[in-house]
Amino acid sequence: MADKKNLVIIGSGPAGHTAAIYAARADLAPFMFEGYMKGGSAGGQLTTTTEVENYPGFPEGIDGPELMQLFRKQAARFGTEMVMEDVEEVDFSKRPFRIRSSEREVLADAVIIATGATARRMGVPSEEKMWNNGMSACAVCDGALPMFRNQPLMVIGGGDTAVEEASYLTKFATTVYLVHRRDELRASKIMQERALKNPKIEIIWDTVFEDALGEDYVTGARLKNIKTGETREVDVAGIFYAIGHTPNTDVFAGQIDLDPTGYIIVQPGTQQTSVEGVFAAGDVHDHKYRQAVTAAGTGCAAALEAERWLQEQ
Repeated sequence: MADKKNLVIIGSGPAGHTAAIYAARADLAPFMFEGYMKGGSAGGQLTTTTEVENYPGFPEGIDGPELMQLFRKQAARFGTEMVMEDVEEVDFSKRPFRIRSSEREVLADAVIIATGATARRMGVPSEEKMWNNGMSACAVCDGALPMFRNQPLMVIGGGDTAVEEASYLTKFATTVYLVHRRDELRASKIMQERALKNPKIEIIWDTVFEDALGEDYVTGARLKNIKTGETREVDVAGIFYAIGHTPNTDVFAGQIDLDPTGYIIVQPGTQQTSVEGVFAAGDVHDHKYRQAVTAAGTGCAAALEAERWLQEQ
């Protein structure tokens, strides 16, 4: 027999936990599937980040995993029930909605999806060792760290995000190498102009990134020109991937509207998905800002909308 809940939250990053805090304080007794394996760990992308310096309220900075533990403690303090399980199947075709993990099946009057997104990686040999030791997938999150200041840095990618991240890094770096596998950028015209005009950005065309160099921290990158086959090494203190994110939405395909890249579509100005009573928060729908603080904000909004919607029902 499936358990019946007012509100089920799927996902446990800043969006999920903020939604839980607001929902629990509103006496909705939220039930959370924290997630475990799919698309990263419980706690979201911040659990794979070392120093977080841009979350308000922590002037000295805080470790990502520690910040997520604090989020979790606060959600638990107000009575959120949590299980560290992945959701394997949902049925949003009728209410109450049905959510199933390998351990249990739960019925819910309302659902908030906060499963986040996973930064794409390239799988180069030293990636695991160097991740957070000079390799990152978020220049805006990590670029201002002391280890990257007044150093040459590198961005891998050729789209708008890559150009934005490279432009952002020029505030701190001596030079920013933008490595792109083609002979022209995929970025929009205005972004291309910005990159080409910036004296601190050096674009390395027709080139792929083969591996990071260094013992404990990144000291350089090995690159290969795909037209000539020539390899070379470039000294850099940081390598930033800007090759996109994959939203963790596989389990929701066919149940709610997703855009062509898999992000959940929400109604403008709301957190409401295409199914009434199902809301989305955080990076699972936001491919623009992708910050912990914006994810927390949409988690708050989703909980307030869910509370109002449940009252109206």
